[in-house]
Amino acid sequence: MAQQPEHSDWWRDAAIYQVYPRSFADGSGDGTGDLAGVRSRLHYLAELGVQAVWFNPWYPSPMADGGYDVADYRDVDPAFGTLAEAEKLIAEGLELGIRTIVDIVPNHVSDAHPWFAAALAAAPGSPERDLFHFRPGRGESGELPPNDWRSEFGGCPWTRTVNADGSPGQWYLHLFAAQQPDLNWHHPQVRAEHESILRFWFDRGAAGVRIDSAGLLAKDPALPDFTPGREPHPYVDRDELHEIYRSWRRIADSYAEPRVLIGEIWVPDTERFARYLRPDELHTAFNFDFLARPWGAAELRASVDATLAAHAPVGAPATWVLCNHDVTRTATRYGRADTGFDFAAKAFGTPTDLPLGLRRARAAALLSLALPGSVYLYQGEELGLPEVEDLPLERLQDPMHLRSGGTDPGRDGCRVPLPWSGAEPPYGFAPPGVEPWLPQPADWAALTVEAQSGDPDSMLELYRAALRIRREAVGGGFGWLPADPGVLAFRRAGGFRCLVNLSAEPVALPADGAVLLASGPLTGGRLPVDTAVWLNGS
Repeated sequence: MAQQPEHSDWWRDAAIYQVYPRSFADGSGDGTGDLAGVRSRLHYLAELGVQAVWFNPWYPSPMADGGYDVADYRDVDPAFGTLAEAEKLIAEGLELGIRTIVDIVPNHVSDAHPWFAAALAAAPGSPERDLFHFRPGRGESGELPPNDWRSEFGGCPWTRTVNADGSPGQWYLHLFAAQQPDLNWHHPQVRAEHESILRFWFDRGAAGVRIDSAGLLAKDPALPDFTPGREPHPYVDRDELHEIYRSWRRIADSYAEPRVLIGEIWVPDTERFARYLRPDELHTAFNFDFLARPWGAAELRASVDATLAAHAPVGAPATWVLCNHDVTRTATRYGRADTGFDFAAKAFGTPTDLPLGLRRARAAALLSLALPGSVYLYQGEELGLPEVEDLPLERLQDPMHLRSGGTDPGRDGCRVPLPWSGAEPPYGFAPPGVEPWLPQPADWAALTVEAQSGDPDSMLELYRAALRIRREAVGGGFGWLPADPGVLAFRRAGGFRCLVNLSAEPVALPADGAVLLASGPLTGGRLPVDTAVWLNGS
C-alpha cells in the first residue's frame, strides 16, 4: 500500500534528493547508471529519509550535454532503460512514500530531434524553421552571426547551416551547445507540444517537473544585439514567460493531486524572481543565491533574509540547496580560500583544504536542513564526496570544458559515479571489473555507503539523523536569536533551535536545551568553529 505524506502540499517542506542517472547505480553492468540501478537502491533513499527524487533527464539523447539535449521527450534512452521501467520506478517509489520529479528541458531540443531534422531539410522561411530561430547572417555575404549574443557555455550561440547544394545557409540560435537549438516560444505549436509533454508524464504518476533554464525561453522576436543595462533583456527573464507558466499551472492543478512546478531560475532581482512564484505560476524555484554565497555568517544570514523576504509576499516556500550537478561539490568548495561559487571562477589547480571543507559541509548540512521550506540534496552530498579534480582530460565530456578551449575544468568532477561498497573501483556502482563512464578515485573506499553505514561519525549517518529529526521535530515559524559575532542562531516552532559557529573561536552553548544533533564533537559546553548544533527547549 502506497504511503502518503501528511499533507497534500508536501512540496512546501520536503527533502528532495537529486539523482543524476548516469552516476547513481548501474543495474545493467555496462558502466553507465540506469533506472534498474535506481530501482535497486530505492530502499536506500527511503532509509535516508527523503520524500521525493528529482531525476536529471533520462530521455533519448546523443548526450552532447549530459542528456539536456533531448531527442524525444516521451521515451527513455536505451542506456537508462525503457519507458515501462520508468513507470515501474515511479510506482515503486510511491509504495515507499517517495514521489518522482522529472526534468523538463523546454528552452531547446537536441539537433537529433525530428523537428530540427525537418527544419534543416526545409527551406528558409518554411513552417518547419519557424519552430526555431533561423536567421540570415550579417556582413556582405551573411558570413557574420545575426547578433552579438554569447552562449551560456561560452563563445558564439549561432551556428551556420549548409544548404543542399553545399553553399552556406542560414544561422540558427543555440544559447547552449551547438547540438541544442533553441525553440521559438512565440510559436503556438511549441507551447502546445510542451503542454502535451507535461500531461504525458503527469499521467504516468510523476508528481512534478523541474524546469530547466526556466528564465530563458522567451526571446525578443527581433533578436537585437545585447546592450548592457537595457531592459528588458533580449532573452532573460522576459515578461512573456509568465503566461507560459500560468498555462502550465492550470494543467498541474487539473490533477486530483496537483502536480508541482519547480523552476531553475537565475534571476538576481528578488522582486522579479518572486513573480514566478505567484499563486497561479510556479510552486517553487531553486535558490541559487544561498548556494553561491561564501562561508560566512554575514553573507549567509543576508541570503536567508533576502530569500525569505522574496518568498513571503507570494506565499511560496523557500528552497535551500548546497550543490547540484552543475557546481563544485560542497566539501571541496568550502575548503578553498574563495568559498563562494561562480562559474567564471572555476579553474584547474585551485588549492583545497579538504578536512576543513568537510567540517564546514557537515555544519552547512544542518544549517540548510533547519531552515524553513524545502531542501534539495544532490546525490553523494550525504557521503561527503569531494569534487574529483584529477580526471584524465581525455575522459572529460562536459561541453563547458570543451567550449572553453580546455581552460574550464567543467562539471564532470561532481558527476563521478557514487561509491556503494567495496575497497576499490567501481565500489559497487557497477559489477566488479566494469569501468564506469567516469573513473572513480582509488581512495574512496572509506566514503562508500557500506563503510559509512552504522558509523555515528560519518556524513551519511549525520544526514540520516538530520532528515529524521527534521521530519519529526522541525517545522513552523522562524526567527533569529541573539548570538555572538560570527554565529548564526535561529529558532523554529516547538523550541527547536539551530546554532552555527562561523567565527574564529569556539563559543559558549546556551545553558538550556538538550542537544538533538551536532555536526562535530562538542566539548566543555562550547560550540567549536565551523560546527552546527540542533537544540530543543525554549
